[in-house]
Amino acid sequence: MKQFFKMMFASMFGVFVAFMLMAFVGLIFFVGMLVNLGSESKAVYTPKTTENVFKLSLEGVVYEEVGDDPLSLILGGENTLSLKDILTSIRNAKDQNAVKGIYLDMGLLFTGTANVDVIRRALIDFKESGKFIIAYADNYSQAGYYLASVADELYLNPLGTLALTGFSSQTMFYKGLLEKAGIEMMVFKVGKYKGAVEPFISDQLSDENREQITVYQSGIWNNIVNGIAESRNLPASYINHFADGGFVFADPMNASECGLIDALKYRSEVEELIMEKAGQTGKSLTTVGLSKMKRAKKAVREYRNKIAVIYAEGEIGTLASPYASSYTITEKLAQELRKLKDDEQVKAVVIRVNSPGGSAFVSDQIWKQVVELKKSKPVVVSMGNVAASGGYYISCGASKIVAEANTLTGSIGIFGMFPNASGLFEKLALTTDVVKTNEFADLGDISRPMTPDETTLIQNYVERGYDVFLTRCAEGRNMSKEAIDSIGQGRVWTGSQAHELGLVDELGGIDRAVELAAEIAKIVNYTLINVSTSKDFIQELLEKQLDNTKESVVRDLLGDEYEYYKTLQQIKSTYGIQARLPYDLRPL
Repeated sequence: MKQFFKMMFASMFGVFVAFMLMAFVGLIFFVGMLVNLGSESKAVYTPKTTENVFKLSLEGVVYEEVGDDPLSLILGGENTLSLKDILTSIRNAKDQNAVKGIYLDMGLLFTGTANVDVIRRALIDFKESGKFIIAYADNYSQAGYYLASVADELYLNPLGTLALTGFSSQTMFYKGLLEKAGIEMMVFKVGKYKGAVEPFISDQLSDENREQITVYQSGIWNNIVNGIAESRNLPASYINHFADGGFVFADPMNASECGLIDALKYRSEVEELIMEKAGQTGKSLTTVGLSKMKRAKKAVREYRNKIAVIYAEGEIGTLASPYASSYTITEKLAQELRKLKDDEQVKAVVIRVNSPGGSAFVSDQIWKQVVELKKSKPVVVSMGNVAASGGYYISCGASKIVAEANTLTGSIGIFGMFPNASGLFEKLALTTDVVKTNEFADLGDISRPMTPDETTLIQNYVERGYDVFLTRCAEGRNMSKEAIDSIGQGRVWTGSQAHELGLVDELGGIDRAVELAAEIAKIVNYTLINVSTSKDFIQELLEKQLDNTKESVVRDLLGDEYEYYKTLQQIKSTYGIQARLPYDLRPL
């Protein structure tokens, strides 16, 4: 028997060693495959004379940046688009003599109006080269049509739709649900426009919140209408007539009669037209996609002077959540800014901010490093779709701020929420008993209401945090605290409005931010470098796969109710005092 166990354990050990060796070899093979994939994605591409049409397929979610690293290539997916790659590919197509035009293939595009404005400007710049842009869609989303309206010719499928409907905003209120469950949310805030807490303490929007939503929605819609009207050479009233008339589900011929599109055509007919314009004689249209065009670069000289571009995208916090936005801004950004301060070759830094805010504490840590970095070299912030609350907090200390006209920014205010679940405890017949050494040792106990002293303590803490926020903004913008407070109070502004109020310096995109950084640094020749704030490759791979699995399972189980569950999970994971936009923004 002794010999039997000896042989059994020896066999088990052998199997374990063999398994570990196989896993090790598999890991080496996997990493090698990824490295090879990553190297292929960076190889310079030269278009052939027969590949003279750049097909820009815009469908899916647009993020600020999706890296060329192997992890991004595998996990990104075909419906994940990078704003940086889109802009690079359009510029490269303009510079390549072999490319005669762009075939703009519009799918369901999910992004904010600020990103659409950036892409529109790049396409308008492309047209200045004399090359053509032809757009087609089976169905135009509102964002997709606004973007495609800059094309020379615009076509829609004969059975397609044009979703020009205007904007609406809906807020879900949880107060009634919480009351049924026996939970009361104790809310502490500063800023009469800080509406993030309203769903938990009210059953409708406050007058101030309704006012700010109306103002910024109208501002963005007017910008879109005027942009379409200018591109299509139409009166703005035509666009509003189409939206007000509910023509989205009417005969698509209405879109043609209004001048919003040039004709109704099937995809095959449009591609034949593009072949004719490009001088192609084959049986079918030959095109080059974004993955290749972004690598079709001219030889660029490397300069010792560098301008670093670093991306701050997502909610601001300490930990990423599968139920939060796809990216999370952590103190890793502050660490990278410290490194850039010590890099003598980096003469200026551009921070691309696309964030609704989040943790006030983490926001302050990042703000501190922006201010310290500014002491040694220019720091220019380029605002994306949203740079509000904590997103504005980390921006206000920069040398200059550049925003898009349709950026949502401001929301200077903070809040905190603590649940009082005493009603739920009573419903469940639960009781608690506390033994403590000091007065506030059990502060935050959800089984009872807060005492007056505790509420005073927390409210003073929040007000002190708001005062710090005002001070940071006043120092950064060279304004008085009173002036900042008068346009603060948690109010959200568009980029255009923020420019008039002095919260931003210029209107424009990331290209203008880079130019401005070079001007302040007084350098002419420089090389742009991108700085990553990603985690360790293996760590990010494992965490991302685990989060994706969790989210996929929950989404499949809950179906349409998933968005509500996601909101509750975000609330649950919120820790500490928040400097966050009052809304979860959904794509245009």
